[in-house]
Amino acid sequence: MFPDIEPYDHGYLDTGDGNLIYWEVCGNPGGKSALVVHGGPGAGCTAGPRRTFDPERYRIILFDQRNCGRSRPHAADPATDLTGNTTRHLIADMEQLREHLGVDQWLLYGGSWGSTLMLAYAQEHPERVSEMVIVSVTMTRRYETDWLYDGVGRFFPEQRQRFREGVPEAGRGDVLAAYARRMADPDPEVRNKAAVDWMTWEDAVISLEVNGKPGNYSNRPPDALLAMARICAHYFSNGAWLEEGVLLKRAHRLAGIPGVLIHGRFDLGSPLENAWELAQAWPDARLVVVEDSGHTGSTTMRDEIFAALAGFAG
Repeated sequence: MFPDIEPYDHGYLDTGDGNLIYWEVCGNPGGKSALVVHGGPGAGCTAGPRRTFDPERYRIILFDQRNCGRSRPHAADPATDLTGNTTRHLIADMEQLREHLGVDQWLLYGGSWGSTLMLAYAQEHPERVSEMVIVSVTMTRRYETDWLYDGVGRFFPEQRQRFREGVPEAGRGDVLAAYARRMADPDPEVRNKAAVDWMTWEDAVISLEVNGKPGNYSNRPPDALLAMARICAHYFSNGAWLEEGVLLKRAHRLAGIPGVLIHGRFDLGSPLENAWELAQAWPDARLVVVEDSGHTGSTTMRDEIFAALAGFAG
């Protein structure tokens, strides 16, 4: 990876509705603008993606999505109301950030949940997107969410049973919403146990992968773990406020935007089918299947990401 770098500028974007969105800019102020869209939802941005881009050729912009990372108010606080945190709000935040930083067009880079948000933004504002590099494609269809939190349990029946037992009051179709309620409970023990149970399931899903180390998701600081789990449950129990399959139906809006879709063959949480379907509907996208990778990546996947970003650097 490229050497460690520090931001040359950072700050908070006041959205005007009580939210402050943390942002930072690294690399070359005169380079090609690229926005890193983190996953989760609710994972927050980290220093790692700064090293994915050539700092001499890119102006690298990172931000923490609403209520996670360094953005405020934080979802770990049960008093934080998440009703103002939806896909539509995040798209508006991205567009406000673009205007705030004086960007005309930017490359979008991210994966997992980030791919859903990138696709939704690009379909809303195609003229503002120069290229897209998407890793571990998801479109947050209920079809996909049902697989991630139930269907894939065919490989992990014991862990799935424990995940369901974490919310014994829930019917089978209400598990995600029940977790969302528990992670907003005023009792910290209830909140924390629900967050740990959620992330323990996430760990199980990636446990067969090259980089699926124990605690990959659950070994986070308590506030970061609770925020991510709470925001995930909030989004996935509401279908991310997207019409079912809309990102695939509207893929024609991406015409003219070059894209590279990089997906691991052995991604159990987000099966390759998702990326393949999107590639069929988006004529300017190229699908790269990484044969030794799952959702958490591999050295080969890293090299494919570097190659895609280098190719778009100009």
